[in-house]
Formats: sequence, C-alpha cells, structure tokens
Amino acid sequence: MQAQVHPSAGDPLSPAPAEAERRETDLRLQALGRAVLELEAEAIAALAERIDDLFSEACRYMLACRGRVIVTGMGKSGHIGSKLAATLASTGTPAFFVHPGEASHGDLGMITADDLVVALSNSGETNEITALLPRLRRLGVPLIALTGNASSTLAREASVHLEIRIEREACPLGLAPTTSTTASLAMGDALAVALLDARGFTAEDFARSHPGGRLGRRLLLHIEDIMQTGARVPKVTPETVLREALLEISQKGLGMTAVVDSDERVRGIFTDGDLRRTLDRGIDIHTTPIATVMTAAPQTATAGLLAAEAAERMERHRINALLITDADGRLIGALNMHDLLQAGVL
Repeated sequence: MQAQVHPSAGDPLSPAPAEAERRETDLRLQALGRAVLELEAEAIAALAERIDDLFSEACRYMLACRGRVIVTGMGKSGHIGSKLAATLASTGTPAFFVHPGEASHGDLGMITADDLVVALSNSGETNEITALLPRLRRLGVPLIALTGNASSTLAREASVHLEIRIEREACPLGLAPTTSTTASLAMGDALAVALLDARGFTAEDFARSHPGGRLGRRLLLHIEDIMQTGARVPKVTPETVLREALLEISQKGLGMTAVVDSDERVRGIFTDGDLRRTLDRGIDIHTTPIATVMTAAPQTATAGLLAAEAAERMERHRINALLITDADGRLIGALNMHDLLQAGVL
C-alpha cells in the first residue's frame, strides 16, 4: 500500500501555514503604514498652497503681541496646541497653553488684554472653546483660529482664520484625528518658524532657552566654566629635570605638564606622547632638563573661548590637552578631553 504524502510535508521551500500567515500580516501592516504617511504627506502638500496673505496677517498679529501667545485646544487638538506653545516659547515668542475646559473654571484669568489667543479645533465648533469667545471679545484679544471649517463659529469670530481642512483622516474608520492633527501641527510649525526668522532669533538665543541641552552646552559653556585651575594645573620650569616633571604629571593626572618661566608665561608643554618619544631616544630622565624635550610654542587658548571651539581646536590639531593663558601669555588653567566629555560638550 502506497503511503500518502501531504503537499507541504518535507518540502523545505513551502513555508509553514503560521509563517505564511504572519508574513501576510506583516505586509498588510507595512502597506497601511505607508498609506498613512502618503495621505498625510499629501495633506501637508495641499496645506502649503494655503500659505497666503492670511498667514502673513496672523504672523503680524503675533509679532505685535505685547503680552503672551495663549494657545488652546481640546482633545487631540489640545495636545498639538501644547506642542505649538512649547515650540513658540523656545523660539522667541513667549507662549503657554491653557486648557479650554479649565479656562471656564478660573484659568481664563491667565489671559489679559495684552495677549493673543491661538485656538485649534478641526470642527471649529468645540463647545469648550466657543464658550470662551464672549470673554475674549470683551477683552479685545486678537484670536487666530486654525480649523478645518471656514464657515464654523470659531472661524467667523477669529481675527484671522487659517484653514487646515483635509480631504480625509488617515484612520481607516475616518474617525480618529490623524491627518487633521498632522495638518495642525505642520501649520503651527510654519507659524513658529516664520516668527523665529522675523524676530532674528539665533542659535545662541535658542541655546539660552535650552541650557540643559547639548546645544545649550555647546553655545553657552566657556572654557573658564570647566577648566582646571590653581594647584590642579601641572606646571614646571624649563630647568626642571625630566624625572621631577614626570612626578608632576602623575600627581595632577592631566596627562601633561605646562612649562612656564619665572613670570608664569608658557614656554612649552610635555605630554604622555612626548614621554614615549623621549624614552625611545634613550634619554636619561634623571639629568635631562624638560626644556630639551618639551614641545615649544604649544597650542593655547583664552578662558573666554567657547568650550565647543576649544574641542574643535583640539580635534583639529590632534591634541588631548590645551593650556589656558591670559592676554599676556601667563598660564591660568588647563583643559583636557576628559573635562570636555564630563561637561557634555563632546
């Protein structure tokens, strides 16, 4: 009797049913992900065509604001509004977010006649926001509205209405805010960047509002903030014998020593690399003065130089330490790569 063989049995080229099903699921997930990104990209591209005189007018209102830009929005629009307020505040436009639900319970007192309100609502009919309109009207506060409905209550009441209408949400159900919130986010970024440029906001200004970030450290931290000073700076005179100089290097732990004259002016430097080259030459460390083996006219910097510039100079010259001098060339400190790493500059 001949044994029956299932078609997939023993065939290494036929994937197991579970694997085939998983692969089909993976492909569907990837297709949906691409479709979302493509749909949202199309919505942003369409939004770019609506950057017109109304956009310029909104920017002028915001630039003229003597107080703060108050951003408000409910639900997902609120999350986008909170991000917009943070972006504005960090790029030169003082701003903060007020939750519309809390506004009618006391937080409305945060808004003054010198302020400006930016309200986000896809429908333009969000009850918590429209309830604020009479109070804003009495204050005479300019209102910039970002909605997807040009005939909505919020659009009609606004000083300037920026339309962020979309064709459809990326959500297959057409319900979850997806494309609409992406459009709001993009328009908010467009406003923030336009204002940044109009104010002449610089990288240094950005760093001042981000002192804890990497950029802040690179643009605000100076050598004097992190350099070694006083007794921690290794130094010897030109007449010091090599053996004593090595003891100074070992005790101070910076991998080098400065060589200074009687007036503390820098004459040279002796590093671990110099030591290796000196030992290769068979020089007697007990009798050789440091002046004969040091690197003369070493790289130096002033204390007011940015730490990031010091790092760039050290990398360019392939050195691990930098001597810090005053205007007369006198030694006042030292800096090595470890100091820069510890300060977060590198």
